[in-house]
Amino acid sequence: MSLYRGMDRAALDAAYDNSAAVADSAALLADFDVRSALLRGARPERVDLRYGPAGRNRIDYFAAAAPGPVLVFIHGGYWQMRQKETFSFLAAGPLAHGIHVALVGYTLAPEKPLAGIVDEVRDAMAWLARHVAAYGGDPQCLLVSGWSAGGHLTAMMLDQPMVKGGLAISGIFDLEPVRLNYLNAKLGLDAAEARRLSPMFNLPSRPVPLLLACGGGELPELQRQSETYAAVRSRAGLPGRLLRLPRLNHFTILEELARPAGQLTALVRELAAA
Repeated sequence: MSLYRGMDRAALDAAYDNSAAVADSAALLADFDVRSALLRGARPERVDLRYGPAGRNRIDYFAAAAPGPVLVFIHGGYWQMRQKETFSFLAAGPLAHGIHVALVGYTLAPEKPLAGIVDEVRDAMAWLARHVAAYGGDPQCLLVSGWSAGGHLTAMMLDQPMVKGGLAISGIFDLEPVRLNYLNAKLGLDAAEARRLSPMFNLPSRPVPLLLACGGGELPELQRQSETYAAVRSRAGLPGRLLRLPRLNHFTILEELARPAGQLTALVRELAAA
């Protein structure tokens, strides 16, 4: 029986299973952990800064050598797995260009519903707006970025007054297929909540630029999510564009932010300079 865009449940599950689609995803994530531990070990001064009462309401802040813009990065994991510590290695790219980096943790589903996760990330953004100046960050130049589920949370932050621009990497912008597949076992979304929490149907009232990126080697549904959202934003006159990176998959695309010369690092620099 077709559930979504001609796909039955098995096909829809496979369409969003990034780990199964990338054979060496476990090895790639293990490498991320190793590299991230090295970066945190070299910069231990401001890890696990608390922004709220829950156990995961913590931020790792990596200051650049001089005052400058701040990139806030939100990790992925379909809102129900992963942790900020795995992604510390991504800070290397922006830091090389004088951009401070803050990695946000948040409570995972099912411990917290998706609406509560969005609220936690909003709280983190507000906390950073109040505190980054003490660390050399520019509160007038807060940029937000995220990967996968973090791309969804990035788009949900564009209505926050402190956000100057966003970069959503391989994000989810329409939650209806998520509601209908295996991911909803822990999220528990109903149709109304899926629509209310979908950036596709809740465009920001502020014309904040959003750059969208996805890998040419990603699952077709992941690419379609970014393509459709970019088109919706364009029709609404909102600033931004879509960049598809050939051959890169859902995990290897992150190397383009970790590298100082990476294509995603270049997009962050573009946002900071705007």
